Amino acid sequence: MIKLLSFSGSPVQGGCTEILLRRVADAVAEHAGGGGRVEHTLVRLNDLKFIPCQACGKAPTPDYCFYEDDLTGLYESVAACDCMLFGSPIYFDSVSAQAKAFIDRCNCFRPPDFGGVDPDHRFIRLLGRKRPGGIILVGSEEGWLEGARRCIAGLFKWIEVVNEGVITYRSSDYTEVGSVVSDGPTLEKAVQLGRHLADVLAGDYAQR
Repeated sequence: MIKLLSFSGSPVQGGCTEILLRRVADAVAEHAGGGGRVEHTLVRLNDLKFIPCQACGKAPTPDYCFYEDDLTGLYESVAACDCMLFGSPIYFDSVSAQAKAFIDRCNCFRPPDFGGVDPDHRFIRLLGRKRPGGIILVGSEEGWLEGARRCIAGLFKWIEVVNEGVITYRSSDYTEVGSVVSDGPTLEKAVQLGRHLADVLAGDYAQR
């Protein structure tokens, strides 16, 4: 069973971000052979109640975080998934507030002391394997997407997810919910990313 975990940072349910996430996930499932081989979970961060990172400065070991909220159960899902998708609309040249708050709360997955040179550092590395993933970015025709891409790419590096592709969609009318359904080329790119992820999962990553 392939565990595919998708995060939507959009406050709009059924909008372009979610449509593209589902299109990629459906392509992964179909190309992986169907028959229920892929278990897809879509998390709408806007539906969760959680506080921003409080920069505790101490390791919560053996837990993922000192604070108990709607993210508590998600940490284990992040650690256990075989593939991750992360999508966000572009707000002020970066990801949404919902997405950024979640990303910040993932700090405790690994120690900032990468070299292990600080004997007093008590953080432990909670992830032991790399997983493939993909990024979905939705913005306006004039929006700058690179800031959001870097933010999500930084999260991926932190939680051992290798970015296998980025799907971008620029809407000419931000008030039109789900306009990407009329953009055939973008939908096809999403399908191609899903197929690629399925191929990657069937290859090297299956042995890790």
